[in-house]
Amino acid sequence: MYQALYRKWRPKTFDEVVGQQHITDTLKNQIISGRLSHAYLFIGTRGTGKTTCARILAKALNCQSPVNGNPCCKCPACLGIDDGSVLDVVEIDAASNNGVDNVRQLRDEAVFSPVSVKKRVYIIDEVHMLSPPAFNALLKILEEPPEHLTFILATTELNKVPATILSRCQRHSFKRLDASVIAKHLLYIASQEHFELEENAAALIAGLSEGGMRDALSLLDQCSGHERIDTDTVYSVMGLTGNRRTALLMDHTIRRDTDSALALFSELWKDGKDPVTALTELNTLQRDCLMISVAPKTGLDLVSGAYSPELLRSLAGKLTKAELISRIDTVASYIIKIKDSKSPRLIAELCIISLCDPALVEDVAALRARITRLEASLTKRPVFDIPDDYDEPAPRRFESEMADDEPEDDLDLSQFDEYQPEDDLLDRPVGALNPDAPENADELPQDSASLWKLILESAEASLPVGLIPILADPAKTLCCIDASSMKLFVEPGLFFNMIKSQDVILRLRSAALQVTGRSLAVTVEEAEAAPSAEKKPTRDINELKNFKETRFI
Repeated sequence: MYQALYRKWRPKTFDEVVGQQHITDTLKNQIISGRLSHAYLFIGTRGTGKTTCARILAKALNCQSPVNGNPCCKCPACLGIDDGSVLDVVEIDAASNNGVDNVRQLRDEAVFSPVSVKKRVYIIDEVHMLSPPAFNALLKILEEPPEHLTFILATTELNKVPATILSRCQRHSFKRLDASVIAKHLLYIASQEHFELEENAAALIAGLSEGGMRDALSLLDQCSGHERIDTDTVYSVMGLTGNRRTALLMDHTIRRDTDSALALFSELWKDGKDPVTALTELNTLQRDCLMISVAPKTGLDLVSGAYSPELLRSLAGKLTKAELISRIDTVASYIIKIKDSKSPRLIAELCIISLCDPALVEDVAALRARITRLEASLTKRPVFDIPDDYDEPAPRRFESEMADDEPEDDLDLSQFDEYQPEDDLLDRPVGALNPDAPENADELPQDSASLWKLILESAEASLPVGLIPILADPAKTLCCIDASSMKLFVEPGLFFNMIKSQDVILRLRSAALQVTGRSLAVTVEEAEAAPSAEKKPTRDINELKNFKETRFI
């Protein structure tokens, strides 16, 4: 009769247990030294070896000739415990025997000495399922059991076990197994079972098992019907072909291809995919991408294992961390809405539309994501190239400035020409100040607002799209242009530092050069410093007194 792999390859000694050496070494040393506890509590997630280690410990406690702390698996006690013929080792399922009467019966039987072995052992699996009265009935015998009695409790939910029970047990925590450890063990079992298992497929199965060896062996057993087990086989057998379409759906939303994203979701809907399941799988993928993004070195140990590392790195590289967090929050909120909605398909489609167009999401996380995308576009934009024919004039020093300096003795001040200002300088058209001015320089408007509009139109192609509305809005940006400078007074806030960046200033300066033919010094200041800002008139206290007297006469 065929036996499932997880049963056939269940460890029989502590040395065969995989990935829990910190526990098996402790238990072996206790067996060797004889310093044994009367009650053990094994804690851990499913499939990590709690019940297996409990059975091995029961055999080691009763083994007639243990080997370095391991049961020999040859004596009558070991063989009887393995086949269940030894009645002094009792395994109880607390999920179905959780009443106080069951514990009272156990307590009454436990006082009798063992018949065929040295110790009577009670293995209580899923002990957290016991009722409060049952726990209270277990307390006394668990605290002071007879010398021949040992309790081994196992649970997956430590928080449900009362503190009075915890304080009476020696606790051992079973950890999730690393994917590399599981994959290596799967390859070994496949070689013994004559399966042709590829390393990539073993790694994929290990990732899907979520740290449980039993789950991994069950998945391998499910795939064993194929002659060659590769990644495509695992995807097909486990029904994970939808994962590829989930990745394609995420790619469509990243590229803001709403048509393709909605068409793909329609296909999933027609194939019977539940909207909540579809969005949950999408969020799982986005969570894996976030782990890869925030932890490039250890992220592969944190992901779900349903997607290849290459795919995760590719998708994660297209989004900022803030965008991934915002997308996860968006999908999670729509999943909650679906559960309370009578039209789940419509809610899922609204979620996909929101992912394709982040501007439709109005919350802090979405705004932060859009800002990081704008910053990323500024960072990745190539450095501004100054035109070859652009000659930056050297600053001139005036007599008033040089008089305050302390020049060196050998410095010849005669090399500096005295500055002679021209009276009509500010009255000339802007384009006339430069010999290389554009042909239509005489036709350029002379007011700052019109010139600023032309300069902004010239610079629009090179500036980030998000800054154009801010610069073009007179209520947010005021521009003052004179013969030698262009001053921008920008409303304080989020975009002020972006406009003040050297990259943006150089682009505006280049546009001004092209429009006016003049190299203008560009400065950016906060709007409070604008010269057009007028102070509110102050009122004299006497005026107010006179008004009061006039009002009430």
